[in-house]
Amino acid sequence: MKIKKLLNAVKHLDQVYEGLKNNIWKNDYVEIIAGDRYRICKTCPQLDLKGRQCAMSGTQPCCAQCGCSLAIKTRAMSTSCPLGLWDT
Repeated sequence: MKIKKLLNAVKHLDQVYEGLKNNIWKNDYVEIIAGDRYRICKTCPQLDLKGRQCAMSGTQPCCAQCGCSLAIKTRAMSTSCPLGLWDT
């Protein structure tokens, strides 16, 4: 299961890079969007706080659906929620 999530991350390296960049160099607009997205994630049953479904160990909290670290995924403006829960 995790190998599929890792392969999916490799297919979307541009989004991973964008999220990493935005996590390091903070931007007010991105932080507002990331905060809105994370508030939605906190109510989702797919939220994995322990990291059991994360594509990479130690990157929790993550999305159990796709395995992405939410610190990275919520800051990648070119990505979306795999369940379609984000408006932005």
